[in-house]
Amino acid sequence: MRDADADRLVTITRVLDAPRELVFRMWSQPELLTRWYGARGWNLVGCEVDLRPGGAYRFLSRGPDGQDMVQRGVFREVDPPGRLVMTEVFDDQSYPGETLIAHEFTEADGVTTVRSTVDYATPEGRDTVLRYPMARGVAESGERLGALLTELQPDTTRGDAP
Repeated sequence: MRDADADRLVTITRVLDAPRELVFRMWSQPELLTRWYGARGWNLVGCEVDLRPGGAYRFLSRGPDGQDMVQRGVFREVDPPGRLVMTEVFDDQSYPGETLIAHEFTEADGVTTVRSTVDYATPEGRDTVLRYPMARGVAESGERLGALLTELQPDTTRGDAP
């Protein structure tokens, strides 16, 4: 992605108190994705993942009013546990083109930073998405992810480690 494309980009950074192998699995395994992905009130009720370059994914989310939302794409790069790159398009998308999403997972002292770069096909597409409640949904999804990571990891300060 070139600097000239900055008007098409959104970058999201999350810092998670978990090893990157676990965090990468959270982004790539259907049985984990269904437990955290989406804003509060939205549930991932269908999750298909063919985790390989050229493999497809399809997410079916259901909202509190019963509304369904489908997003799908193809994995371009799968390099566990450091990098995941995929395309994205929604069935009822209100902006043009395919979006490219790159997730970078880095770890220091058991804490993982996920840097997600979302590259929309056009500046207008990015601007359309930014008018949606995207920030709320991303924040709430991140909170759900953090809570699940806490639940899945033993607390070694209390002697919970196996």
